[in-house]
Amino acid sequence: MKKKNNLSPEEQEFEKYLQKIEDPNYEGEENFDLPENPTALQVVKFDICQNILRSKRENHLTRQQIAEKIQLSLPETEEILFCHIDKFTLDRLTEYASKLFSSFRVKVVEAEGQRINP
Repeated sequence: MKKKNNLSPEEQEFEKYLQKIEDPNYEGEENFDLPENPTALQVVKFDICQNILRSKRENHLTRQQIAEKIQLSLPETEEILFCHIDKFTLDRLTEYASKLFSSFRVKVVEAEGQRINP
């Protein structure tokens, strides 16, 4: 194992990053994922967040630019970009997506292999 003063610049940077995220007071960014057995509502909200994030990446937009387009504060916009779906209702997310996308709609499709019993 290398001593700290013998670390490459990349290794030193990684060490700094580890110290930062391991700090108990760190309030950094955390991308959320769907729970193990998500509800249909959770899936729809997650998909909207993912589409907003995809648009940001593909259009090379900053977080601030997204915030301005959907008329939200930067912290609230970051909650969308990190998929904090518990912070938003479906109607709010669809409102923000409609401000970002010129053509936006939510479509209901039957999941493959799943039938609803009457």
